[in-house]
Amino acid sequence: MTPEEQKNVEILRDGYQRWHESRADSAAYWMSLMADDIRWRSLGAGAAGAEFTRECCSKPEVQRYFEQLGAQWELISYTADEFVAQGDRVVMLGRAQWKHRTTGKIVDTPKADVHRLRDGKVVDFMEFYDTAAAIGATA
Repeated sequence: MTPEEQKNVEILRDGYQRWHESRADSAAYWMSLMADDIRWRSLGAGAAGAEFTRECCSKPEVQRYFEQLGAQWELISYTADEFVAQGDRVVMLGRAQWKHRTTGKIVDTPKADVHRLRDGKVVDFMEFYDTAAAIGATA
């Protein structure tokens, strides 16, 4: 791993550790890791029951994503098990457990996040998870 790849992994490893320990109350820290021209995408892509997952193209839009995520879901646990870095990209492989605040249903899903960084800031993010389970938990 190059020094730049190692630096990017450490930045993200710290962010995920804070996310887990704070039970998703570290959005402000994640916001500080983002470039102003962030592109933030989710496999949910704004589906019914997960409208907050539509694509975000600015920091204020990502802030809205975090606010709506927290309003609808309670984080139970989040583990970042592995990081794979190549060039300016870092992939995090892990697992997340969330409880829907309205239905009380729990989703336990594998998680893969793909980040692209520039000068130590996240400029592109795409998350992959079990969308069928997540959307099913909203009803």
